[in-house]
Amino acid sequence: MVAFAQQQDIQALTEQERQYQRVELTLFGRYMLQNRQEFPCQILNMSAGSAALITPNHGDVGERVIAYVDHLGRLEGKILRIFHGGFAMSVNATERKRDKLAAKITWLANRHELSLAEDRRHDRIAPTQKATAIKLEDGRTYNIRIIDLSLSGAAIELDVRPALGTLIWLGNMRGRVVRHFDEGVAIEFAIVQTHDSLKQFTLT
Repeated sequence: MVAFAQQQDIQALTEQERQYQRVELTLFGRYMLQNRQEFPCQILNMSAGSAALITPNHGDVGERVIAYVDHLGRLEGKILRIFHGGFAMSVNATERKRDKLAAKITWLANRHELSLAEDRRHDRIAPTQKATAIKLEDGRTYNIRIIDLSLSGAAIELDVRPALGTLIWLGNMRGRVVRHFDEGVAIEFAIVQTHDSLKQFTLT
C-alpha cells in the first residue's frame, strides 16, 4: 500500500509544492483534524512546503490539520488532496522556519548515507537494570529485558512483536519500534536523551 500511495502522491504534485524539493522519509507521529480527533500517521515524503502522510483517516480538502512528527515537531497546514491510504498537507511556516525545516529534512533523509544515524553517533550502553516493562499507547504493558541502550534508542528482548511504528514508553522515554530481530525489537526515541535520563537503567 505504501508504494501505491507514494506513486499516487508524486503524480499529483501541485506547482506550489514543486517549489521545494521533496524527499522520501520514514517518520512517525500523530495528527489532529479540525474536529480535534487524533490519529497516528507516518510521513511518506515531504519538503519544507508540504508533506504526504499515510493515515487511517482523513478530513476534507482545505481542512486545517496539525501534525506532531518525531524529530520535526509541530507542523500545521491544510489538506491539499486525498489519496488512497492518506493525504497530502501544506506546511505553513515563516521563511526562516522553512529554511530550518528544509535543512532538518535533508539531514534526516541523508543521515544513513552520511553515516550520521543516531544509533551510530551514540555509543551503546550496557544497562545494569535490565528487567523492566514497556507500555504501549493503548495501555498494554509487557515485561521486557533491555539488551542495550544509547541516547537515541534501545534494543529490548520481549515475546511479542509490536508492529513497526508502534508507540512505546520505556520508563518516561517515548519511542517507536523501528526494527524487528530474533529476540525482540529496536526502539528509536522521539528525542535524543541525556545520560541523566538513562540513569534509571544504568545506576548500580
